[in-house]
This record gives sequence, C-alpha cells and structure tokens, in this order.
Amino acid sequence: MSENNTILALFPDINPAADGVEKLQEMGVSDNDITVISGVPLTPAMLGRSHPHTNVSLLSLGGAVAGFCFGVFLNYGTPYLYTVPVGGQYITPIPPGMILIFEMTMLFALLATFLGVFLDSYFPNYRPLEYTPEISDGKIGVFFKCPAGEQKKFIDALSTLGAESVQPVEAQQL
Repeated sequence: MSENNTILALFPDINPAADGVEKLQEMGVSDNDITVISGVPLTPAMLGRSHPHTNVSLLSLGGAVAGFCFGVFLNYGTPYLYTVPVGGQYITPIPPGMILIFEMTMLFALLATFLGVFLDSYFPNYRPLEYTPEISDGKIGVFFKCPAGEQKKFIDALSTLGAESVQPVEAQQL
C-alpha cells in the first residue's frame, strides 16, 4: 500500500480553483481528502462540492427538547413540590407557563447551538494544520491527498488548469 502525500495547489481566483476541485474529483480523489482554504468565505456550492455534514442542527433540536422538558418541569413540577395555595387561582396558570416554557426552550436551544458550533469547528485545535501565508494575500489553496507514485500526474493536471504553484507540503504547528 502506497503512502498518501498532501499536496497544495495555489489558485489566483475562484474559477480555476473550482475547476481544479472538479478535476481532482474526476481523477478519483474523494471529497474527504480535499480541503479548500481561502481568505474569504466560499460556499461549497461555489466550488462544486457537496454540502458538509454537521451535527449542529441535531444538537440544537436536542437542546430545544431538553429546554421544553425543563420549562414544563418548572411550570408544573415546582408548584406541586412547593404548593402555595392562593384562593380561587390555579396552582399552575397557563399563560405565564407558556411564556416560561417558550423561554426555556429557546435558552436551551441557543446554548446547545453555541456548543455545537464550538465543538464542530474543532476549537481550540492543537494539532498541526495545513496553511500557507499566500492565503492571506487573496489566493485560494486546495490541499489534497494523493498516492506518492501519482504525484506528477496530479501536479501536471492542476498546473494546466491555472494553479500558480503545486507542491507537496506538510502540516505544521501554527
């Protein structure tokens, strides 16, 4: 089994970078082995890639369900634990209870969403990362893994598509 090397292709603009990503996919590089970094935000659709999978929405939904349950407990559970009889009124009034349940649902959903985004972005990240200073100057970097014996084929293909430089790199501690 041959070892995979990481290669960096620097593109001056988004169109050649999108063509380069498409060419890499045609040449058999999986989407998981391709990383695109740039100084400006680029959506996956701009580069012809599938939308990345994230668990943030599931975490947010779980937080909302937990908040709803906590709000129901606060509204209906605590008055029965600590009953304070008030003449002619319900122990758990409905309109203020709906406000409490809504607020707890939103609070827990927001907290779970924040936690999900925090964890999904791998922050803080202490492992070595791929980066090159040219990215800050407006270039678009495409990192990909390819077999060591086929490097020349990938370098030639991306050079013909407009890559300014295509070279092997190693991840460094930032």
